[in-house]
Amino acid sequence: MDWLINIFTDTSSLAHIMVLIAIVISAGVALGKVKFAGISLGVTFVLFVGILVGHIYTHSGMANEENLAAPGQVLNFIQDFGLILFVYCIGLQVGPGFFQSFKSGGGMKMNYIAIGIVLLNVAVMLGLYYLVFASKGDKNDLPMMVGVLYGAITNTPGLGAAQEALKTVGGFGDLNIASGYACAYPLGVVGIIGSMILLRFICKISLKDEEEEIRKLQEDNPHAKPHRMSIKVTNHSIDGKKLSQIREFLNRTFVCTRILKDGNYITPSHDTVVGYGDLLNLVCAEDDSDAVLAFLGETVEGYDWKEERSETVSRRILVTQNSVNGKTFGEMHFSSVYGVNVTRITRQGMELFADRALRIQIGDRLLVVGEKEAVERVANVLGNSVKRLDHPNIGAIFLGILLGIVLGMLPIAIPGMSVPLKLGLAGGPLIIAILIGAYAYKLHLNTYMTSGANLFIRELGLALFLAAVGIKAGATFWSTVTNGDGLTYVWCGFLITTIPLLIMGFVARKVYKFNYFTLMGMMAGATTDPPALGYANMTSSTDAPNVGYSTVYPLSMFLRILCAQAIILFLCT
Repeated sequence: MDWLINIFTDTSSLAHIMVLIAIVISAGVALGKVKFAGISLGVTFVLFVGILVGHIYTHSGMANEENLAAPGQVLNFIQDFGLILFVYCIGLQVGPGFFQSFKSGGGMKMNYIAIGIVLLNVAVMLGLYYLVFASKGDKNDLPMMVGVLYGAITNTPGLGAAQEALKTVGGFGDLNIASGYACAYPLGVVGIIGSMILLRFICKISLKDEEEEIRKLQEDNPHAKPHRMSIKVTNHSIDGKKLSQIREFLNRTFVCTRILKDGNYITPSHDTVVGYGDLLNLVCAEDDSDAVLAFLGETVEGYDWKEERSETVSRRILVTQNSVNGKTFGEMHFSSVYGVNVTRITRQGMELFADRALRIQIGDRLLVVGEKEAVERVANVLGNSVKRLDHPNIGAIFLGILLGIVLGMLPIAIPGMSVPLKLGLAGGPLIIAILIGAYAYKLHLNTYMTSGANLFIRELGLALFLAAVGIKAGATFWSTVTNGDGLTYVWCGFLITTIPLLIMGFVARKVYKFNYFTLMGMMAGATTDPPALGYANMTSSTDAPNVGYSTVYPLSMFLRILCAQAIILFLCT
């Protein structure tokens, strides 16, 4: 049995390292599915299992000369590699909606609130540091409070960015700020959801009234309201022209569902020729109806087309057609022209709202609801060819990672700083991934990755990162909690979580008059916390929480990572 014992005791062997990582990740993922009061920690539980394993090895005498359960250099590689994979896939996920979120008035206001929450989180953390810790004169307290900050807002990429920046600064030895993160994380999840509930009572909000308000706002949109017309062609200039040519001449989007030509009913296609005197059954947006009618001819009132309406179906349609890549939903007129409703848009595993200004990209999945014939027509327009996107372009993905690492290592000299500023292994890949996600279609670059592949790589990277961080933190975690400031970190983290959310939530409600369900999504997005979004979705029967979350999430994630590095580089040098 010596071979089995050596697997767990020979800390320098490859077999031991792989077994150790496998145990930590598998156990952490399994325990992360257990719900406490309806809330689960998910893959983040890997961190706590890693801390436990690291603690066992350290205090059982099985640790190596570095007092770790595995070689420190190997753990550092696993940590950094996992972090790069994680933040790069995060960037690809948020990139398509990052710049789009600033283009509408409502989106700007939502992001103002998110920025306020991010800055207040930092301000409360610094205030608590100077009130509680500064007088002690321990240089390690500020980095540890940064760990508490990112545990309080449940933001793991920020923790990785802070640790990476701490290596750049130097002078802090083997300080592992994951201990502060772990102390604050559990109450961070509870504090975010608790802030949502408390805000509802402070502002005396009625959930029923909020849902009714959303329904009223969604009614009678002239851009989305369909208008059906029977038009007799009296314009001689379009006699003998194809329907596709007429659309180009008119520069309006419409769908012709039936044509009465010489007493015969025809189901038209793009190449169908229209003649003088033909009777067309058209559907267009209500605000386009006057222009369409003026160009084609005259309306015929009360004509019965005797159409048999097909069954209503819902179908997920994959965008694979290059001709629609980059077009906005407003330009497509799904509801008014094609007679269907797009109820869900999934992009890189993220639910987006079908705003008129949102641009469609290759790989988007649209949940389309409508009559079977209309849904089939939309599927043909969008492509829906799964085979075209089955194989991700791995070369393009790693080219992006290469560019991100080069950007992250680029030294930027700033007056007053003892060391040059670097975006690091977290910031560089994130920025490159956001730019690729937002603008790759303009350069005709195929960087598409299925949502399943993105989620897998992202979760794998996060699990590797958390496992390595946890194992390293386990060596000192127990002493930090019992002999150090562990309990102080817990209540400081709770204040860092709740105070900014309550202040900015109150401002968003009273000043900007945001709907409560949208506000819940914004609070979850500003803290990049999926469990909080899940709670918001359970509370509401509308899509408002998803709208708020997806609008502020990209900028919030970017600012969280950037702030982590800025605090360390500016205040810890």
